[in-house]
Amino acid sequence: MTGAERHDAWQAGDSYDVYMGRWSRQVAPRFLEWLKPQSGLEWLEIGCGTGALTAAILEFCDPESVVAVDPSEGFIRKARVNVPDPRVEFRVEDAQALSLPSASRDVAASALVLNFIPDKVKAIREMKRVVRPGGMVGFYVWDYPGGGVEFMRAFWTAAAALDPDAEDLGENSRFPFCTPDGLIGLAREGGLEAAECVPIEVPTVFKDFEDFWRPFTLGAGPAPGYCGSLEPDARERLRAKLERTMARDGEGSIRMKARAWAIKAFA
Repeated sequence: MTGAERHDAWQAGDSYDVYMGRWSRQVAPRFLEWLKPQSGLEWLEIGCGTGALTAAILEFCDPESVVAVDPSEGFIRKARVNVPDPRVEFRVEDAQALSLPSASRDVAASALVLNFIPDKVKAIREMKRVVRPGGMVGFYVWDYPGGGVEFMRAFWTAAAALDPDAEDLGENSRFPFCTPDGLIGLAREGGLEAAECVPIEVPTVFKDFEDFWRPFTLGAGPAPGYCGSLEPDARERLRAKLERTMARDGEGSIRMKARAWAIKAFA
């Protein structure tokens, strides 16, 4: 396990919801609007997490069924609570070796998880394998290299100023392929030709500094994992530096943006 991977604490579904889930829920409907799928389809969702994309598929796409998989038992438990719909079957599975038969689903989709899968090309090939000929494969990831998740960029900039070792732990350093060219290249390696890529941007508004800071203390994700690994005095220095530097509006809110890159292709 690398130093970076030590901080990838993804088991806590409740903590992830506070940290990233609330923003994931904003991106999902916009992604589905871009996909424009027909109703009544059979879906596969890779890396369902706590169910943000799953819920959006049910609300906006009128699917026949959804098989949603994630390797984290903690996330699957939380997803079952968040999305108690009989059309969904949640499974603990590895995206690199799915149990579903070939050509058994109409759509395969993945939200904000591809960068955390060890063999990304293998996962894309599995999505293509499971989709019927002519079916759709779509996924999206945050724009880490471009600093598209502004609150993460602010956190790691402050952390690196206090701890040079933090420089290599940030998502921008670890996931350089999360660009249009990088993602289209991965899609092609996975057997998906003529892939399209578009940006999806959402506001991330924190009501005050505590609303901004608290998710970083909960341990779900690389930045919170790093924050939790710090000694109390080092964590307080990081908190104080961020509190001094964060811009606020007249009501004390911190207004930022988050951008994802979305890919669509046909099997």
